[in-house]
Amino acid sequence: MGALDGLRVLDLSRLAPGPYCSMLLADMGADVLRVDNAAGGPVRSGDMLSRNKRSIALNLKTDGGQRILHELAANADVFLEGNRPGVCARLGCGYETLAALNERLVYCSLTGYGQTGPMAQAAGHDVNYIALAGVLSQIGNGQDPPLPPLNLVADFGGGGLMAAFGILCALFERERSGRGQYIDAAMIDGAASLMAVHFAQKGARSTPGAGLLGGGAAFYRCYECKCGGYVSVGAIEPQFFAALCEGTGVDVVDEQMDTDRWPAHIEAFRRAFLTRTRDEWAAVFSELDACVSPVLDLDEAPDHEHNVQRGTFPIGPDGEIHIAPAPRLERTPGDLRQREPRMGEHTGEVLADLGYGAGEIDGLEQNGAILRA
Repeated sequence: MGALDGLRVLDLSRLAPGPYCSMLLADMGADVLRVDNAAGGPVRSGDMLSRNKRSIALNLKTDGGQRILHELAANADVFLEGNRPGVCARLGCGYETLAALNERLVYCSLTGYGQTGPMAQAAGHDVNYIALAGVLSQIGNGQDPPLPPLNLVADFGGGGLMAAFGILCALFERERSGRGQYIDAAMIDGAASLMAVHFAQKGARSTPGAGLLGGGAAFYRCYECKCGGYVSVGAIEPQFFAALCEGTGVDVVDEQMDTDRWPAHIEAFRRAFLTRTRDEWAAVFSELDACVSPVLDLDEAPDHEHNVQRGTFPIGPDGEIHIAPAPRLERTPGDLRQREPRMGEHTGEVLADLGYGAGEIDGLEQNGAILRA
């Protein structure tokens, strides 16, 4: 039994942040019902974000589809959506409508720019949100254009993860008040929150290509190896820097924080790391506590001995490699219970649970209100 066993979640989201949020909840035991578009809207597939979920396909532009969603919301704990402001209200599932049916409902809207402000209705993606939050300016070498860090910062960290945190906060508060509430989860807000320490330092630590964490220090950056692979170095503390110097033979241990010497240090370590392959350096530093790690690609990471021993990349119910649920709870850990559903795979099952008879379900399908896989 997972920590969130018994929690009922309705998920109308489509793009990555919302499905990631509900995957986190589903991994911990929540019953997540993905509400797909019976009229043929896109469904995420093959990216593991739909694992541990069920699917019902409704056409929310029909009275029948809206009625079913209202019945589900009346008994749900969480409602998650990722549309632009106002869309759900037009589909009959805005916060005021559903809260009137269920005052304990926690309703989370996960968007890029939030529900208010001059850009609330603007289109955008991760790269846009982190640009306005001040994140993107800090990533890169300071000479070439900033390099987007995939879509990890706004979509997943500042979006899906923050939304899950907000949902759990609201559920905790509901235990005191007995009431749900509305959550305005904006990816631009979440991305800015992730930058808290760097804003406090006014960028001094993360100046692209320069500051302590931005690539300017020889002890916090990546180096190419003889084979063309890379190692990551994070030897910030003096004892780790000393071990880095010992392992590479670069004797600058007493000059670590002499910023005028940093370019020369970088060049010395660059030449040193080019003398051996990545895996040879990994072997050297396996005996030294220097915060040096090989840079693994997506095919290599599942086979690293540490990840293997911890089961970080288990085989899921679909026979594919997955990421293990995180974090790891001692008594009620998350698990991989079921493969991702086909669109509408559980429509009949869910409607039967609501008390609909076979004839009613057939009629709803004929009228285009639902879709069964």
